Amino acid sequence: MNNNHLLTLITQLRSVADIGLLYAKNEYDIERYTELQHIGNQMLDTVTGLGEETIKLNFPQAKDYPTAKMDVRGILLSPDNKILLARESADGKWSLPGGWGDIGYSPKEVIVKEFQEETGLDVVPDRLLAVFDKKMHPHPPQPFYVYKMVFYCRAVSSVINKGFDVLDVQYFDIDNLPELSEDRILKSQIQLLYQKIISGDQSVQVD
Repeated sequence: MNNNHLLTLITQLRSVADIGLLYAKNEYDIERYTELQHIGNQMLDTVTGLGEETIKLNFPQAKDYPTAKMDVRGILLSPDNKILLARESADGKWSLPGGWGDIGYSPKEVIVKEFQEETGLDVVPDRLLAVFDKKMHPHPPQPFYVYKMVFYCRAVSSVINKGFDVLDVQYFDIDNLPELSEDRILKSQIQLLYQKIISGDQSVQVD
């Protein structure tokens, strides 16, 4: 069993514990779900190395039904079909511009905001290219359960102005991609997205 599959099972187990504690009424059920939550935290620490205290801080007791997190990203090509990437300050590696979905913003509004903040470019999201489920791809282990939406974007401005929360912004050839931040995007995903754009494929890739 690989770590990604194990992490998915642990995430499901913790979700069962969270839902149980959310709705449990008697002390016996509360005790058992609390124990299950503790076991899930220990297993998550074993797989990710985050430490139980960090896990408790990042995963407080659920006050509503647990759901997947949403990551929204955009792919923009230059006139000579190079791909715009931003270098993440968190790990010094490169990714498509984007981030977590923000409350109060539609997915398209999120990607417009993220491009402006990270690259200084004004973009128009042309169409949705893909909805990835991270468990279906070989990302490094991550404690959150994540869906990833990726839009094909067109630039309506041309001057790059790097944001404070990224280290650099550059265009790269599809055959010469830099080291990627694989928590955020994989080479295989960028290649799939690029081919959909270049070939004119109008279908949406959905895991």
